[in-house]
Amino acid sequence: MPVSIYNTLTRRLEPLAPIAPPKVGIYVCGMTVYDYCHLGHARAFLCFDIVQRWLRAQGYAVTYVRNITDVDDKIIKRAAENGELPSALTERFIAAMHEDFDALGMQRPDFEPRATEFIPQMLDIIGLLQKAELAYLAGDGDVNFAVRRFPGYGKLSGKSLDDLRAGERVAVADAKRDPLDFVLWKRAKPGEPQWDSPWGPGRPGWHIECSAMASSALGQTFDIHGGGPDLIFPHHENEIAQSEGAFRQPFANLWMHAGALRVGDEKMSKSLGNFKTIREALKDHDAEVLRFFLVRPHYRSQINFTPDMIGEARAALTRLYRALDEVPVESAQLDWTEPHAQRFAAAMNEDFNTAQAVSVLFDLAAEVNRSRSVAHAWQLKALGGVLGLLQRPPQEFLQGGEPDGDAARIEGLIAERGAAKKAKDFARADGIRRQLLAEGVVLEDKPGGVTAWRRQ
Repeated sequence: MPVSIYNTLTRRLEPLAPIAPPKVGIYVCGMTVYDYCHLGHARAFLCFDIVQRWLRAQGYAVTYVRNITDVDDKIIKRAAENGELPSALTERFIAAMHEDFDALGMQRPDFEPRATEFIPQMLDIIGLLQKAELAYLAGDGDVNFAVRRFPGYGKLSGKSLDDLRAGERVAVADAKRDPLDFVLWKRAKPGEPQWDSPWGPGRPGWHIECSAMASSALGQTFDIHGGGPDLIFPHHENEIAQSEGAFRQPFANLWMHAGALRVGDEKMSKSLGNFKTIREALKDHDAEVLRFFLVRPHYRSQINFTPDMIGEARAALTRLYRALDEVPVESAQLDWTEPHAQRFAAAMNEDFNTAQAVSVLFDLAAEVNRSRSVAHAWQLKALGGVLGLLQRPPQEFLQGGEPDGDAARIEGLIAERGAAKKAKDFARADGIRRQLLAEGVVLEDKPGGVTAWRRQ
């Protein structure tokens, strides 16, 4: 079935029409690595993890590119505060980012370019812009993009030039011809990382990095460009202006943006100080529960991060794992002709509607509970795997991944309860059940005298 995607640029659903089918090129703006990633970042990147997983499952040959910004004002400032080299700071946080993303089950991108590796390509683009009279050398030594000289500026964000303001990362300086102009190349300052250029020593502006990395990896026009909601303006707007101004052709055919993760009435962000890092959250919550919480809603919807919502996610995921615990399967092979799988595919093909796809998983779980069907259990596990879910042994999840010592204690109490029941000491057996229930451990007696347990 064809895949339809909501295009931020046109504000409508459009069919995916790859430039060179079955190849699909996806570029997603990645992290600026000066600190640990928070759950808002996880929300955005998990959305595109699902996108590339689904397109691969549909038979597309995906090239997934997610960049790293490793030179930036915030990096330089944090490194100076720490008394370390910017390169040492970025290496440390790149390693931490990989640890956190791996824990959440994100597949690594096919390419993960770093900004500092693409300085020559950035200089080439700036040269083309200057030749087209879209860039100018300002009196302070910076090279700026002349926004009002690019006719299509504002088409992604839907803003008129009169409504626009300089972006949060763009300082309005007297040397600019217009407050809306943004920097392409920054003149070197003492003690900062710098590279030679035709305009003197300096370093790139933030926006030019992605134009260089995306076009180098995927071509001057590619299929899908993605990112978080806060990147629409100014970052993605500026990417379009400088890329199309330099290359004279469309930059990306489809633009995708994930919905924000909110805390109360505000977006989770470092600038607001209302964030929770991924590694902090992993201390309190199971990684798969966090993944389920973040990928279950439609990727364009906003989510509120609250303890109640995490609790609901855990309870829902527990229902799916309990179905697999009743009818265990070692491996799973998808049958796309089966009705549940067809409904799942239809949901995912309509703008990656994970909310509807997950509802199919619950329908399958209900069928497994009713019929004890191995075939439906296979489908449940296999379809869950498409979303990066339900691949653990059910008991591992249901027992909460607690330390071995605690699990051994629980197993000892269960054995003691079994012995008490054999000896007809039902008071003691019931007492052990009540004790464990008070600790949040639920016992389930199964045929053959086997007792399974799980955490509430």
